[in-house]
Amino acid sequence: MPGEVVVESPTPENGRVIIIGAGPAGLTAAYVLSKKGVPVTVLEADHEYVGGISRTVPYKGFLFDIGGHRFFSKCQPVEDLWTEILGADLLQRPRSSRIYYKGQLFTYPLKVFEALRKLGLIESALCLLSYLRAKIFPVRSPQNFEDWVSNQFGKRLFRIFFKTYTEKVWGMDCKDISADWAAQRIKGLSLGSAILNSLLPKRNGGSTIKTLINSFRYPRRGPGMMWEAAAAKTRALGGIILMGHEVTDLAYEHSCWWVTCRDPQGEVIVIHGAQVISSAPLRDIARSLAPRLEDDALEAAASLHYRDFIVVAVILKDTRLFSDNWIYIHDPSVKVGRIQNFKSWSPEMVPDPALCCYGMEYFCFEGDGLWISSDEELLNLAQSELLALGLAGPTDVLDGCVVRQRKAYPVYDAGYAGHVETVRQELEERFPSLHLVGRNGMHKYNNQDHAMMTAMLTVQNILAGSRVYDVWKVNQDAEYLESASGSLRAVPMEDGGRRTKDGG
Repeated sequence: MPGEVVVESPTPENGRVIIIGAGPAGLTAAYVLSKKGVPVTVLEADHEYVGGISRTVPYKGFLFDIGGHRFFSKCQPVEDLWTEILGADLLQRPRSSRIYYKGQLFTYPLKVFEALRKLGLIESALCLLSYLRAKIFPVRSPQNFEDWVSNQFGKRLFRIFFKTYTEKVWGMDCKDISADWAAQRIKGLSLGSAILNSLLPKRNGGSTIKTLINSFRYPRRGPGMMWEAAAAKTRALGGIILMGHEVTDLAYEHSCWWVTCRDPQGEVIVIHGAQVISSAPLRDIARSLAPRLEDDALEAAASLHYRDFIVVAVILKDTRLFSDNWIYIHDPSVKVGRIQNFKSWSPEMVPDPALCCYGMEYFCFEGDGLWISSDEELLNLAQSELLALGLAGPTDVLDGCVVRQRKAYPVYDAGYAGHVETVRQELEERFPSLHLVGRNGMHKYNNQDHAMMTAMLTVQNILAGSRVYDVWKVNQDAEYLESASGSLRAVPMEDGGRRTKDGG
C-alpha cells in the first residue's frame, strides 16, 4: 500500500553504497564498484531510461539524443572503460559542426579564412581590427563570458559568432555569465589557434585542443546504448538498479545513511548504506539532508540555478540540406538554438534511408512560455523555424515528438562558484561518506568523460577508506590535476590503466 515503509540492509556493515542517479557518473561508479565486489543500489527517478541526459529516446523506430554526445576524451581510463563496456558497437565518426549566420553556414570551430571570406571584405577588416585591439588592450582578469571571449577573438567576432547562441542557451546577458563557462567550453581556442588549425594537418589526441577534434567514437544506436550496457553489466555482477525511485530525504546517523525514496507505486522505501554517491542536483541534495545544513549553506544551495531544455525531434524527408552532426543557430529571429542531424551521428538512428531526423533544441526555464507550450505548439514552432531558416520545404516534415529535460545545465552566473564552495565545505565537514559526482552533483557543466572520471576517483576513495583524490581537481579534460606539483595525471585503473606525469 502507498505509504508502507520497506527497509533494505538494516545495518551498514556490508559496506553497501547507495548511488543516486543512473547517468554516466552514477553508472560508472556502480559498475566499477560491482567489479570489486562492493554491494551497490542505484536509485534512478526515471521510470524507463538510464543515462540521464546521455540517454537515447526511441520514437517509431527513430532514435534521438537529448543533446549530442561525442565519445572522445584525453583521459585514457575513460576511453578504456567505454571500450570495455561497448567494444565493437562503438563507431568512429567524423566531427562536423557549423554556425548558421545570416543565411550562411560557417565551419565551427572557426576556419578563419573561410569565415573572413564569407563575411566580406569590409566586415572582415573590421573583425581583424577588433581582434588586434583586443590583443593590445585586453580586459585584465576577465570575470564574465563577454570579456573572456572578446579577449580571444575581439568584440566584433564575439558579437557575430558567440553572443546570440550563448544568450539563447542561458537566457541571460553574456556579461552576467561567469568567465568560467567560456574557459571550460572553449578552452585553449582563440583566433590565433583557429588560424593555426586552418593551416596545420588535422589530428586527434595528444595536445590537440579538445574543441578542435576532427573525429570521435559514438555508439551505433546512440549514447543510451552505452549506459544500458553498463546497467546490464552492473546487474550481472549483483548490483541493484531501481528505476522510478525518486529520492526525497537523506538522513545520516551513527555512520549510517537512511535514504528515503518513493517507488513507482507510491510506496515509501528506506534503504540503508554505509556510503552515498550523488549525481542529483546539488541544490536538491542540500535541502534533503538531515541533520539540517546551516542557514548560510542552505541559502547558498537555494541560490544555485539551472537551465532546462526541450528537444523537438522532427522526422522529415532527407533533402540533404546539411550533413553536420549539428549546427548552431546564430539568428535572433528564431528561438531554436541548435539543430542536431541524428543520421550524421549514426545511420542506425534513422530506420529509413529516405528520411532524416533533426533535433531542434530549445533552451528555457521550467515554467516559462516555451516549457508550458503543448507538444503540438512546439512541433508547429519547430516546423515553421526550419522553413524560415531554409532547412526544410513546406511538405518535407512528416512527424515528430517532444522531450522536456529538467535541469539540463547548471547555470554559471556571477555568484555560482562561491555558493558551490559554501555548500561543499559544509558537506565535506559534516557528511564524510557523502560523495558528489557528475554535472549536477557538483554543479559543474562538463562533459560525460569528466562525470565519469569524478566517479572513478570517488570509487578509489571508497576502496581506500579515505579521500585520497579530491574529485574537484578533475579538470575539463577529465584529467586529474595534482595541485602540489601542478602536473596532470591519468588515474591508475585496476586493469592496467596507464599512469602518466608531466605528459611522460
